[in-house]
Amino acid sequence: MKQFIVAGIGTEIGKTVVSAILTAGLKANYWKPVQAGDLDTGDAYWIRNWVPSATVHPSTYALTQPMSPHSAAEIDGITISLERFKIPTDQTLIVELAGGIMVPLNDRETNLDLIKHLNLPVILVSKNYLGSLNHTLLSYELLKQHGVPMAGIVFNGPENPSGEKFILNHTGLPLILRVNTESEINEAIIASYAHKINV
Repeated sequence: MKQFIVAGIGTEIGKTVVSAILTAGLKANYWKPVQAGDLDTGDAYWIRNWVPSATVHPSTYALTQPMSPHSAAEIDGITISLERFKIPTDQTLIVELAGGIMVPLNDRETNLDLIKHLNLPVILVSKNYLGSLNHTLLSYELLKQHGVPMAGIVFNGPENPSGEKFILNHTGLPLILRVNTESEINEAIIASYAHKINV
């Protein structure tokens, strides 16, 4: 039984695609604790389309607005509480965060607090763009500083061999997968990557 949190170095990094690949490859359940906006066609919708065999657990908080969880929750008239988050299964599970590691959930707590609350190892998703090396290393150092176990890293998008080599050497994290999800994604593409994961 393996359970992991998928965290990105920022937004629009490819967490959902990577989560789908991991869900397929590990024959895992999927859970997104907070969904902000796109309640009918959000991340869980795509997991069901790309990995039809997966069990998808409902979000603890399903917020109506596509914005930072703390702002979306305020608009919906609720307050996100860490105590409400309970891991929904003891089976293999992929947990996808909403946004980056320091995205706020309420007036005091962030995704980092949720990571520590759930107490699962993190798979960090990086994507090559100007500044991504810095963002990846900052994310790693933050998780390390707080004693969060990290299972490894996934690189998404166009390759950056020198940057990726530096990240792997600096962090010592294992490379779980390299993907390029710039093109349209479908069930077959997810399946083609699923057997390549190393975790």
